Amino acid sequence: MAKVFSITNQKGGVGKTTTAINMAASLSGMGQKVLLVDLDPQGNASAGSGIDRDAQQATVYEVLMHTAPVFDAITRAASGFDVIASNRELSGALIELVDEAHREFRMREALQAIRDDYDFILIDCPPSLDLLTVNALVASDAVIIPMQCEYFALEGLTELVNTIRKIRATFNPALSIEGLLRTMFDRRNTLTREVSSQLEKHFGDKVYHTIIPRNIRLAEAPSYGKPVLDYDKQSKGAMAYLALAGEILGRE
Repeated sequence: MAKVFSITNQKGGVGKTTTAINMAASLSGMGQKVLLVDLDPQGNASAGSGIDRDAQQATVYEVLMHTAPVFDAITRAASGFDVIASNRELSGALIELVDEAHREFRMREALQAIRDDYDFILIDCPPSLDLLTVNALVASDAVIIPMQCEYFALEGLTELVNTIRKIRATFNPALSIEGLLRTMFDRRNTLTREVSSQLEKHFGDKVYHTIIPRNIRLAEAPSYGKPVLDYDKQSKGAMAYLALAGEILGRE
């Protein structure tokens, strides 16, 4: 049965979607069966995986609204992992689900039908703590938190940890923090090193040993609809995400 990870941080621009795409590609490259669920209405994880967001028979919106079975929404990316795509229609789900019963469990119910088909299911969450993110957290075994090592990131992390505690108390008692991933890391920056040290002090082995550096190839790859592993396998960004995949498999 698949391990389901939500990749989330309500602060935008921390490398959340980059992490989702490249984790999926790296785990897939190591022989794992991987499904990437794009739960962000911007659809960047879909586009960055080479998927045409507007040409799909069904997307995550139809899955959440129960107008299409989850099997109809699965597309194979060129990199070898599967994707449930998203587009702007997903924004409507936030309004349409408000009065629905068990609205927080829609994603969990959908994934139940396919969990045995995969080793890992990765959910790319929107940069907000809304109903879509709640659906992801309720459906997940654990949370991976990408974050930059800067002062405001620590404030946001506190809010996210509190949200995870609330979800654990109300909907998903098994939910845990799988790991904190330091992204866009610049070792020359004193503040970056200080915040990194604080994370290690407070979260211990929850902080991944792998650090994702600032890397131009990582930034370029999405515009070509490719994970960095396919765009430039020798780049520091590709090496870092392969190392992260190895660390995750080692923990499992």
